[in-house]
Amino acid sequence: MVKLRRHFHENPELSFEEVETPKTIAAYLRELGIEAETDFGGRGVIGRIYGGQPGKTVALRADFDALPIQDEKTVPYRSKIDGKMHACGHDGHTATLLAVAKVLQKNREHLKGNVVLIHQFAEEFAPGGAKPMIEAGCLDGVDAVFGTHLWSMLPHGQIGWASGPAMAAPDRFEVKINGRGGHGASPHETIDSLYLGTQVVSQFQSIVSRRLDPLQPAVVTVATFNSGTAFNVIPDSAVIGGTVRTFGEAVQTQIIFEMERIVKGVCEGSGATYEFNYFKGYPALINPDPEIQLVASSARKAIGAENVVEMPPIMGGEDFSYYLFERPGAFFFTGAGNPEIDAIYPHHHPKFDFDERAMVQAAKVLIQVTLDYLEAD
Repeated sequence: MVKLRRHFHENPELSFEEVETPKTIAAYLRELGIEAETDFGGRGVIGRIYGGQPGKTVALRADFDALPIQDEKTVPYRSKIDGKMHACGHDGHTATLLAVAKVLQKNREHLKGNVVLIHQFAEEFAPGGAKPMIEAGCLDGVDAVFGTHLWSMLPHGQIGWASGPAMAAPDRFEVKINGRGGHGASPHETIDSLYLGTQVVSQFQSIVSRRLDPLQPAVVTVATFNSGTAFNVIPDSAVIGGTVRTFGEAVQTQIIFEMERIVKGVCEGSGATYEFNYFKGYPALINPDPEIQLVASSARKAIGAENVVEMPPIMGGEDFSYYLFERPGAFFFTGAGNPEIDAIYPHHHPKFDFDERAMVQAAKVLIQVTLDYLEAD
């Protein structure tokens, strides 16, 4: 697993640009004697393991795309490609699932059913790879689907699970305010788009605190603000961007309404015009209770009850949510943080890394939940 993971880490490929990674995955599966389909739904790879006994079919999913981030680690397996790195653990997900495939294929005569291996492209960038792979039929004949995320914010040796809402819907927005620029010495002759932008940003902060039910978790984050190029010029326009995170459609709809109402009020009150664009990302990931309880039970068997913890929902997003729209299943977190090896950085950080022993824990739980599901009456 370490060898595979480090190969992928040194040779990252961005979402929708994956060429060599799926070739490597397919070649590995075929060497194991596993039937593998490439270009599935785009750039995905599907492997199929047929058990020696009749039964249900379980799908296991791993993603394999990287991020447009410069790798700042000082390790031997640092990314060889400038501006691209595996900063979210997808290299580890892929290596883990390939190891799981090796174990299950070797013991296939004991399997009471079948296993579908979903190696998914483009999780990091919406519209993502899950939907086209589902539309291409990756879940055909599948009874349940499971997946895991190596999680640097959880200590190595632990498995985390959450019933119901587990990961949020990661939306994106952009607001452009069109004013009337002019000389900084004559602000009365302008419609100051930058100043109006600051009002919009300020009022956005009141949406969660004053407009939403406090029992409904949500995030509104302004992450970019671009306006002006000179110290003595009031700019014509300001562009604001950021993200919204929610767990329910009603809250999402209310936030969209409140955001546009704020922008409209600020701009129309000062004679400016605006463009408000809201881009819905992946749906929230909701773990059905029976399947996530099965994961928790299987994890206790695999690594010990003392190492299995219930987690609060996470505001990050995951397109695994699409699989759970179609089939029962669950998504869990595998602890991969370890300060002793500097695996302390959050996901998407230039120094992100994880304790590679976490892949063993992830593999054990994936194998155990597969066996437990297939063997259940």
